[in-house]
Amino acid sequence: MASMRLLAIIAILVQWSVIGDSQELPRFDPELAVAKASEVAEGKVGPDVKIFNVVDFGAKPNGTTLSTINFIRAFKAACNHNGSAMLVIPEGNFLLGSALFSGPCTFKPPLMVQFNGNLFPQGSTSTAENADWLTFMNFDGLFISGKGTINGLGEKRAWNAVCDGCRRKAANLKLIKLNDVLISGITSINSKGFHMMISVCNNFVITNVNISAPDASPNTDGIHMSKTNKVKITNSIISTGDDCVSMIHGTTNVTIENVHCGPGHGFSIGSLGHYEDEFDVFGITVRNCSMAYTENGARIKTYRNESPSKALGIIFQDITMDHVKNPILIDQEYATIPGSVDSKVLISDVEFSNIRGTTISKIAVVLTCSTTFPCKDITLKDIHLEYAGDPDHNEDTPFSSNCTNVKVNYIGEQMPPPCA
Repeated sequence: MASMRLLAIIAILVQWSVIGDSQELPRFDPELAVAKASEVAEGKVGPDVKIFNVVDFGAKPNGTTLSTINFIRAFKAACNHNGSAMLVIPEGNFLLGSALFSGPCTFKPPLMVQFNGNLFPQGSTSTAENADWLTFMNFDGLFISGKGTINGLGEKRAWNAVCDGCRRKAANLKLIKLNDVLISGITSINSKGFHMMISVCNNFVITNVNISAPDASPNTDGIHMSKTNKVKITNSIISTGDDCVSMIHGTTNVTIENVHCGPGHGFSIGSLGHYEDEFDVFGITVRNCSMAYTENGARIKTYRNESPSKALGIIFQDITMDHVKNPILIDQEYATIPGSVDSKVLISDVEFSNIRGTTISKIAVVLTCSTTFPCKDITLKDIHLEYAGDPDHNEDTPFSSNCTNVKVNYIGEQMPPPCA
């Protein structure tokens, strides 16, 4: 009876509505999906769900036999199924090369992925290094849940490599042109580049994930997003060498809650203004989060470039800092495109509220805005940060804030003191 109820619940996760010749996006209930994530991880999905186990397609869980084609065949079979489908990655160690799991598909959404195995990358050729590792692309409804691990072995195969044209290194998991996605329970370790890369997606939930790489690992962003709408990231730990979460152009309506970040470079909006014709960023909320020993805390960064865009409607709220170098930072001089003199990104309607803890910087609040487009409607409310750095370092420098091209609205307690 419980299995039948679960099947009915999964069946209503996505409902299609057709109006005229247009088809609306599926309706996705994030809370309902999260509530059932553990049952999918255990395979409790009901008798009407057809199982596609990668082992049945020839994959070997021995950690030495290359199983890329077997994973792709299992996905294709599930993708082309005309009913409810679940792709199973059982316990064991699987060796995989770069793999593309792409639609369009005919399954009844969502495709459930029971992910309990451990994945390791193939070889160390230059082609393998620069191709994203696992890519899901171009279909609606993806439900990944389990205790599995994606281990990019970046420490052995990427981080110390000579810069090959400085191209971005392979992401552990790339998700592109997808709607209605839940990722729950999995672990990502030591990615060559980004751990999760999300682009051109809609309706995303990431919960109870564990992302880790050493603080010196280069460009290993935890979750990196662009041109994506409606994302919720909750109850996760992200410890890496770059941004814990990075949100670049076209990222809208994102909520990040109960996430611990550290080490890493904090929660970052940007870099913005890097490319021509960038889409705006808006509706970003980061709250009830903690950071420890990170390079930055709550950060917005833009290039000095001629590309105009906007970043607005941004809230950093109820955040605890522990020995964070730059707890509150707007940096519109992050980098310069040749020939540019100023950032053309307009930052407005930003609130930093109830930010508390310790910093190792004597200048704990830095708001460096554009001369051409000064920051507007910036609010600092109830800020209490204490200096916890070397007491003998810059002992004559007062604990302070630094503001350029911005007028700040101060509310409540302010420590360090407001800008003059």
